[in-house]
Order: sequence, then C-alpha cells, then structure tokens
Amino acid sequence: MRVSAARPGWSCPGAVRRARYGWSRECPSRRVGEAGTGGDGTAVPPRRREASDGRPGQRRATIKDVAGAAGVSVGTASKALNGQGKLRKETIDRVMQAAQRLGFAPNTLAQALLAGRSFTVGLITTDSFGRFSIPVMLGAEDALGTGEVSVFMCDARDDPERERRYVEMLWARRVDGLIVTGRRIEPRPPVQAMAGIPVVYAMTQPAGGGAPAVLPDDEGGGRAAAEHLLAIGRRRIAHIAGPERFLAARLRARGFTEALAAGGVEPCADICYGEWSEHWGREAAGLLLASRPDAIFCGSDQIARGVADTLRAVGRRVPDDVALVGFDNWAPMAMGALPPLTSVDMCLQEVGRVAAERLLAAIAGEQDREASTVYTVPPRLVVRESTGGYSQKVGG
Repeated sequence: MRVSAARPGWSCPGAVRRARYGWSRECPSRRVGEAGTGGDGTAVPPRRREASDGRPGQRRATIKDVAGAAGVSVGTASKALNGQGKLRKETIDRVMQAAQRLGFAPNTLAQALLAGRSFTVGLITTDSFGRFSIPVMLGAEDALGTGEVSVFMCDARDDPERERRYVEMLWARRVDGLIVTGRRIEPRPPVQAMAGIPVVYAMTQPAGGGAPAVLPDDEGGGRAAAEHLLAIGRRRIAHIAGPERFLAARLRARGFTEALAAGGVEPCADICYGEWSEHWGREAAGLLLASRPDAIFCGSDQIARGVADTLRAVGRRVPDDVALVGFDNWAPMAMGALPPLTSVDMCLQEVGRVAAERLLAAIAGEQDREASTVYTVPPRLVVRESTGGYSQKVGG
C-alpha cells in the first residue's frame, strides 16, 4: 500500500511510500525532543523543548502558546482557529496573527476526532502497470488535496482475496471512503466495503450498479476521431480496433460509425477487431491496403504505431496519402511515432478528479438521487502531424 502525501496536511510529507507487505511505515524522521544517535553511533540527548517561533529545530507551538501570545483563553483561541462561536473580529484577528507568528499547525488527529472523520481515503487499484491508474490517482489527489485528505493506495493485482484484505485494513484505519480504479471499464464485482463507507469507482464500474462510477467517454472519443477525419476531407476511412470482447473497443467503434453515418459516409472496410498491439496494427494495415483507405482510426496508440510502420514500408505517406488517428494520447507512443500521432485523450486525470469530488460529496452526506449514476468525462482530441497538424506536448 502506498501513502500519498503530496500536499500540506498529508500524512507523510514529500513522498509516495510503499511497504512491501501492505501498510506503509511511518515517516522515518525523528520527532523533535526525542533521543537518537549521532553520526558516530553515540547517543544524542533530546533537544530542549521550546515554543516554536517558526524556526526549524524547535518543538511545535501548541494551542496554549497561541492563547498566551494572543492574550485570550485556550477555549477562545480554539474557537477562533476553528471558526466556532461568536467572537469579535479583532479577537479572531489577534489569535490568527499569533498562530501565524508562532508557526502553529492544528493537530489533525484532534480535528479528526472532533469531526468524526479520519480525513483519509483508500484508493484500490487493479492496474499493476499503472498506465491508467496513475493518471486517475493524480487527478484524485488534486481534488482531495484541497481538503487536506490523505490517500492510502493499495494494489490488489486482480486478486480478490488480496483486495478483501485491503478493504478490511482500510476499514480498520477508519478511512472516510474508497475510490476503486481499474484498467478497463467493464463491470466488475463490487468491492465489499463496510457499512457506512461510501465507494466511488473510476475507470471501472460495479456490476449491477449500487455505487457511482466515473468513466472516460469512449464512444465520444470514437466520434471525435471520425469527425476530425471528415473535417480534413477524408472519405475512405477505416477503423482498426482492439479485441471485440472489450467494451471500450466496441464503444469506440460505435462512436466512429455513427459519426461517419451522420456525415453521409460509410467505412471503406469492415471494422478490424484484433489486439491492443503494434503487431496487430502492422498486420491489420496490410489487410486494409486493398481497400485503399485515405484515413485510418486506430483503437489505441500502439495499434497506430504498427499501422504507421506498415504504411511507411509500402511507400504510403502519413498524412499525405493516409491520415492516422490513435487513441489514449500515451506520450511514449504518440510522441515517439513517425510522424507524431493525432490521438484521443481520455482525460484520465479528470476522471480521477471527478471521482474524488463525488466521493467527497458522499462523505459530506450529499448522496446522489440514483446511487448507480455513471458519469462520463468528455475526451479531448490532440491534433499532431499524422493528420496534418503540428506536434503538441501532451496536455498542451
């Protein structure tokens, strides 16, 4: 499990840590005032505890220090810092200034106890490779970080028993909620979360509903690719897809064919379902040459890289003879292709951000009218040289 601590107020500053057997260890830094050893192994006595004035090496200021500096009672200082009670503005300002001057940081554990929350969220993924889950996680962190919520990341590795143990451990940690991510959008068995813990799915969805899910709009991505190819004047357009058993492949193909039909154009060949690989791209491109396409939409950037290899080998120029569009906007593939690929970006960070926002809303008691609502995040087409555009940085 990883403990993410990318922002102030998170549990382990400055790193994403992973423990070999599950739970993350505590940060190795020693608390001020504790005994330790010097560089030569000799004992070092505890440092003298003094009220902090913001300089490193001193103990943290307490609420009592703030109250004394502001000339108020501890109770008044607490109310001012927590926005409670009816206090005069000048009193609140005086307490706030004292807290800032002393470098006072609230005790998050005490705040959590008062609020009945732990200010932690569990993120369970089945994507060991991380190509899909990491962008989702980063987006979730962006949203959760604004509320100073820590994230425990657990890799279940497609093992139901491992996932069950992680859920139990997260429950023992009293997390406020769970985000479950995956590497495909197919419905999966729902996580058996404990009662009272809200769950939101991202880049996957629970079979039978029962919890909100946030998914990329694969159908909209296929539609955007086809509309772009039509807009640049291509009419003999083919589609090379991934495995037909994958819902994402079928949705992308559906969006593609519907967009062509709306433009009064039919695909120049049957949709070629196969694999998510460069090898399949090279093989399928060879099969399509007899149909003389002037554009090919590929179900992934890997497929598009393979198609580009075959077109180059037979003397077809990209994009002059055949325009090429990929899917995923995966930087190593899209930017490393010759020429760089126009590609559909699934906006996975936005998927994570929306999932985190839905979870925060559920934690706050703002339940959806329909618990099984599926939210789709619109895709973004990144135009590059493979369809006549200029190379752009991913996310540019």
